[in-house]
Amino acid sequence: MSNRLIAHLAHVELLTPKPDESLRFYKDVLGLEESGAAGRSVYLRGWGEWSHHSVQLTEAPQPGLGHVGWRTWSPEDLTTAIDRVEAAGVGEGWFEGSVGHGAAYRYRAPGGQVHELFWENETYVAPPGMESPFPDRPQRYAPRGIAPRQIDHVTVMTSDVLRDAAWYRDTLAYTFTEYTVLDHADIAVFAMVTNNEKSHDLGLILDQTAVAGRVHHLAFWVDSREDLLRAADILINADTPIEFGPGRHGMGEQDYLYFREPGGMRLEVNTGGYRLYAPDWETKKWKPEQGSNIFYRNISMPDSMMEAFPPAALAEDANEEAANPWAVSTVH
Repeated sequence: MSNRLIAHLAHVELLTPKPDESLRFYKDVLGLEESGAAGRSVYLRGWGEWSHHSVQLTEAPQPGLGHVGWRTWSPEDLTTAIDRVEAAGVGEGWFEGSVGHGAAYRYRAPGGQVHELFWENETYVAPPGMESPFPDRPQRYAPRGIAPRQIDHVTVMTSDVLRDAAWYRDTLAYTFTEYTVLDHADIAVFAMVTNNEKSHDLGLILDQTAVAGRVHHLAFWVDSREDLLRAADILINADTPIEFGPGRHGMGEQDYLYFREPGGMRLEVNTGGYRLYAPDWETKKWKPEQGSNIFYRNISMPDSMMEAFPPAALAEDANEEAANPWAVSTVH
């Protein structure tokens, strides 16, 4: 019997200082569907998602992360997960005011991010005229903009990626899939953990600032590499600069494309990657020179890709190589 507790990444609350511009971008360029609004938040979803929303876009003074939501496999698994985070001393209690799902139990992860766990969920019902002709789709496929099918993963910052990866593994039964260290020193700079067959639904990047709880990017899934290349065309035609890509990662083997929405948040469109079914998977260790981030090892990652949100300055004693390990790796 599997010891999985969490079924999937359900939603992410992103903060934006430009709510109107960000909302237009998420709807018209990224192509998400608006499913509701309450207070300072608007709720959005991909066309292939069965829940009320996967993105909560909330007005705030600067870009950042509100919280990350995870749905458990069952009510019993929710109870077990809550018991474990309480035993770890990081529980923050029940949050009753959720939109689109039932009461959620919130905790603060070692990296400082707020996460919530829940079971009761509102299933999306398409409005008249948008019903899908296929029983296994929640709505009719009427693409607008990039039109991702669904949320894929979120990557956050932390002062100790190995500590956090082990914490998620030992506390909440994530699989610790892979990590990378510097080429010339055994310092971990990136790690991935997952609850399913993907290489990761949560990424962890080394943060050398004094600000906890930061986020690096939120990723969305498209069905094919052709869809990803089409996304690049859409971004260029919308006068949205491409920050990095298209390309392929070594860890996970996903094709990627990074860009930023008007509020400043980094987003990714990705596709492909391996599928993990081995129950006895052993964590893999990489170095940048092996292509951990850049599969083809033919380019360097721009320094801007190591910026995270909210913005913060590196500590005075920061390791310069760790500040962007993929810029200093050997380029073939």
